[in-house]
Amino acid sequence: MDVVFWILIFLGTFSAMEFMAWFTHKYIMHGFLWSLHKDHHHKDHGSWWERNDFFFIFYAAVSIGCFVGWQYYGFWAGLPIGLGIFAYGITYFLVHDIFIHQRFKLFRNANNWYARGIRRAHKIHHKHLGKDKGECFGMLVPPLKYFKK
Repeated sequence: MDVVFWILIFLGTFSAMEFMAWFTHKYIMHGFLWSLHKDHHHKDHGSWWERNDFFFIFYAAVSIGCFVGWQYYGFWAGLPIGLGIFAYGITYFLVHDIFIHQRFKLFRNANNWYARGIRRAHKIHHKHLGKDKGECFGMLVPPLKYFKK
C-alpha cells in the first residue's frame, strides 16, 4: 500500500509543480526577483549561464532537502515529493531550455500540435521585454487558446 501512496504523492507533487511554476513566474520572477529573471528576457549577455538559472538551483535544493528528510529524518513522503520536484525539473528543462530556447540543439524539428502550442504561448510571453504585461502561465499546460490551428 505504501507504493500506491508514494505514486500518488509523486504525481501530486509533479502536478503541483506546474502551479508553482506559474506562481513563481508571475509573482516572484516578474515581481520582487525580476533582477534575476530579467536577463532571460533581455539577451544582452554573451554567457550561456543566466542569473535566471538560480531559480533552478532553488528548486534543486528543495528537492535535495526532501531526499535528506527521507533518508536521515524519517520523513517517509520526502522521497516521492523530492522525486516529483526532480522529475518536473527535468521535464521543465527539456521543454523550456532545450526545446523552446534551444540551449542545446535538440528537438528542432518537432512540429506537432503540442509543440506548436508551447512555442506560440512562450513567444507571446517573451514579446513583452519588461517586468509587467507579460502573460504568465505554467510551462507544460499553457492556456488552450495557444493550441488552436
